Amino acid sequence: MAKEKTEMKTRIAVLVSGGGTNLQALIDAEKSGIIKSGEIVLVVSNNPDAYALKRAENAGIPSAVMTRKDCGGSREAFEEKLIATLEEAGIEMIVLAGFMSILSERFIAKYRDRIINVHPSLIPSFCGEGFYGLKVHEAALGYGVKVTGATVHFVNEIPDGGRIILQKAVAIRKGDTPEVLQKRVMQQAEWKILPRACEMVAASLKKAK
Repeated sequence: MAKEKTEMKTRIAVLVSGGGTNLQALIDAEKSGIIKSGEIVLVVSNNPDAYALKRAENAGIPSAVMTRKDCGGSREAFEEKLIATLEEAGIEMIVLAGFMSILSERFIAKYRDRIINVHPSLIPSFCGEGFYGLKVHEAALGYGVKVTGATVHFVNEIPDGGRIILQKAVAIRKGDTPEVLQKRVMQQAEWKILPRACEMVAASLKKAK
């Protein structure tokens, strides 16, 4: 059952594939009032074993699981099922929080300027196809940059190519490993700017209703 509408808040779905640390940051931000113009009413995972689903359950947020395998391996069928699920829940905004599936141009066009994503680098550095998870931090360390960070951006047809909403820099320290750097970027950047960007977009969509 979808949550009832609350004070005309923007209805948000969070798409996840893994542990859901960014989802938790969004849940906490909604509880603390950082996100006040939007409400997370649905969590969707393409991984039935994602711990993010447990986080949604703990927060009392309805969730759905769907995989391309369940849809005969077809991205088109998968996205049709996803769209139907989003429409049934009255979703107005989508947050990609570690969602490990590339969305089609058709899907993106349907939700133009309503999908945001967080990426663990300062775009345009270390982004685009093939740059995800630890690979981003490995590349930053391998290149020898002194500063990295995170970016929240709108999603368009180019991987990590949409308009930037917020960025936050994070210093790289001597002796950093990809795992250590990943954790610092999450704590100092991702978990801070994703909720703020979410509120900014939710407020804009709420105003436009």
